[in-house]
Amino acid sequence: MTILRLILGDQLNLQHRWFSETADDIVYVFMEVRQETDYVLHHAQKILAIFAAMRDMARQLKEQGHRVHYLTIDDATNLQSLPANIDELITHYQAVSFEYQAPDEWRLDQQLYEHGRRSAANWVMVDSEHFYTTRSEAADIFTGRRQWLMEYFYRQMRVKHQILMEDAKKPTGGQWNYDHDNRKPWRGTPTEPVDQRCFHDHSALWNTIVAAGVKSFGNPQADQLAWALNRAEALQQLDAFIDHALPHFGDFQDAMSSNAWRLFHSLLSFALNVKMLNPREVVAKAEAAYQQGHASLAAVEGFIRQILGWREYVRGVYWTNMPDYGQHNVFGHSTALPVWFWTGQTKMRCLSHAIGQSLEQAHAHHIQRLMVIGNFALLAGLDPHAVHCWYLGVYIDAFEWVEMPNTLGMSQFADGGLLATKPYVSSAAYIDRMSDYCKGCHYDKKARLGERACPYNALYWDFFYRNAERLENNPRIGMVYRQLEKMDSEAIQGFTERAALLRTRLDEL
Repeated sequence: MTILRLILGDQLNLQHRWFSETADDIVYVFMEVRQETDYVLHHAQKILAIFAAMRDMARQLKEQGHRVHYLTIDDATNLQSLPANIDELITHYQAVSFEYQAPDEWRLDQQLYEHGRRSAANWVMVDSEHFYTTRSEAADIFTGRRQWLMEYFYRQMRVKHQILMEDAKKPTGGQWNYDHDNRKPWRGTPTEPVDQRCFHDHSALWNTIVAAGVKSFGNPQADQLAWALNRAEALQQLDAFIDHALPHFGDFQDAMSSNAWRLFHSLLSFALNVKMLNPREVVAKAEAAYQQGHASLAAVEGFIRQILGWREYVRGVYWTNMPDYGQHNVFGHSTALPVWFWTGQTKMRCLSHAIGQSLEQAHAHHIQRLMVIGNFALLAGLDPHAVHCWYLGVYIDAFEWVEMPNTLGMSQFADGGLLATKPYVSSAAYIDRMSDYCKGCHYDKKARLGERACPYNALYWDFFYRNAERLENNPRIGMVYRQLEKMDSEAIQGFTERAALLRTRLDEL
């Protein structure tokens, strides 16, 4: 009377109630399958880190007395898809029941649901016991409201879970959001904390992955991979962030530097998104840091907002709008990604650094993703689906439920405003204000026209000029159109012609 329980690569939660007791009739199943490595081209570190963490969790479960069936990527019996392997294992174990935790990606949710309908075994889905919200909770919160706003959702979460609250309905400090205090550039002080993550040699595993024919891109760093292997390492990383980086996180969370790729960011998103860590314990430790006087309210609120607010909000957007959300393309953009998205070799120093770092580290923080890479992609008219696939593949923490709304909605505004209230674009001025990227760049950050003019500048004005019919009545960007109204026809012709030329020469920039 065997029961099979599937554990996906982003469900590495040793605290799940499944594991509270051992039983001889329960077999936990892990699968390294080409279905999951190949549905989009992934960064080498993403494949490597997930496989290594899966193997470590399987080891721990065995040590705790659980039965485990682990299919490696090179196992001769591995049929390389979830449904095919599940059928074989049900037959092998003569299992009467197959159980799985609710997948976070729509494609897997549908695949397992549809396959279960045809299975002779009893098919059971249980909660992953991870998120603050259910799949439909955000939609319930916005029932009857004209527009979804993350800030409204965030305040509801603060009240419901009593986080950073003085009483039942009043926020600590008297205000909900300290975003205006979180926009300082970093000029070298305070110094970036030492990277205290554990480094692992996964060279043998990487060789196995390559030998199995799995394609990838980016630097695998297989002999010194720094992403958490298990919950214990993730907790150490959380403690190091709270102790050394959180006090400065608020001030510099939007800052960018060519001299410090981590700055004061936690780098916990991978551990969170594969569920080694629970968001409640992360939020609780940050709140405790404020209560103990270790970190300012602005720093702690800004960090908690990313987890309790934004992370849960985009998940709600995802589940409410799937499966059609991925098809949005309100501007009709269709240009292919420039070749330097795969190499980082462009004369634009900001993009060279942000993309180069992404390829090297499998990570970039939210402003690099939004206001450097995503900003250029939107201004240049890149195909939003291609941009989505690149983001989904390149980042260690990218899983579709969180990446797709961030890319198509926040970054590319392809959903026309379902997620964000305006397109997040800028000229070179914002990038220069928040970074050191413009210093020493091939292009002139102040020039709009000419061969050495920063491409962001002409592309910025051309984007708003081309899309005036759709955007000019947006109250959040009215100032842009008031400035356009003051420009004469010669100035407009200059930036439109320059932008058109740039879009024909993207590979050469």
